[in-house]
Amino acid sequence: MIYTTSQVQQQLPDLLKKALLDGQIWFKTRDGQVFLIKPVVSEKASNKSPLDVRSVKLPITTNDILLAVRESRERYG
Repeated sequence: MIYTTSQVQQQLPDLLKKALLDGQIWFKTRDGQVFLIKPVVSEKASNKSPLDVRSVKLPITTNDILLAVRESRERYG
């Protein structure tokens, strides 16, 4: 989502928290320029594993995943 300059001015603390969680936020000025706000990696954050990522909620079940694995193994195995 690209935020407006007025949203950034009104919601700066919340948007900075969002940038920390999501890695970045974008905003567009009235004249059409687009900017990216990214947090600087802190010493504390740099000790994290690159595999330490947030989970994604998807509308699939464990059975759906197992079925896909079985089908893949039958097709390519």
